[in-house]
Parts: sequence; C-alpha cells; structure tokens
Amino acid sequence: MQPLVGLPADVYNAGMTSRAQDLLRQALALPIDERANVAAELLASLDADHEEDPAEVEAAWAAEIERRARRVMAGESQGIPWEDVRARAEAALRKP
Repeated sequence: MQPLVGLPADVYNAGMTSRAQDLLRQALALPIDERANVAAELLASLDADHEEDPAEVEAAWAAEIERRARRVMAGESQGIPWEDVRARAEAALRKP
C-alpha cells in the first residue's frame, strides 16, 4: 500500500479498516476545496457526538472568569501584556 500523507502506510493506517483506508484514498484524490468540505463535515460530526448544554457551558465560563478575576484581585496573577502575547504568537507562527 502506498503512503497517504507522507507517512509510511503501516504507521498511518494502523488503526484503519480497509474500508476507511479506501475512503481516505478516495477523499485525498478530490480537489482541495472538496477535501476541505469533507474534512469540515467529518470534524463537525465529531463535535455533534458531544453536544453540551449551552447553559452548562455558560456557567462553566462564568465560574472560570470569576476564578481568574479573584486571582487578579488577590494579586496572585498579573497577566501578560498584549504586546508580549502577540510577539510570542507571531514567533510561534513563523516557526516551520
């Protein structure tokens, strides 16, 4: 079997059934825009299996924001200046 995405077939395909390998091979033969659509649909299908209650998500975020705010007010956390965060992100994006 030929490598699919630059990895040896035995490594890349170890956990795939022959049906999944065939589907992947066919998907990789599609034009890039169609491959992107297929990838997006596959990723969305993974999220759909783990739907969360929006109220629970909102409550969790509220609790996290409160926890972080308390740490700042108590002097336990000072944060990082935006300029530093941006410089780190840009440096990380430049790495090959």
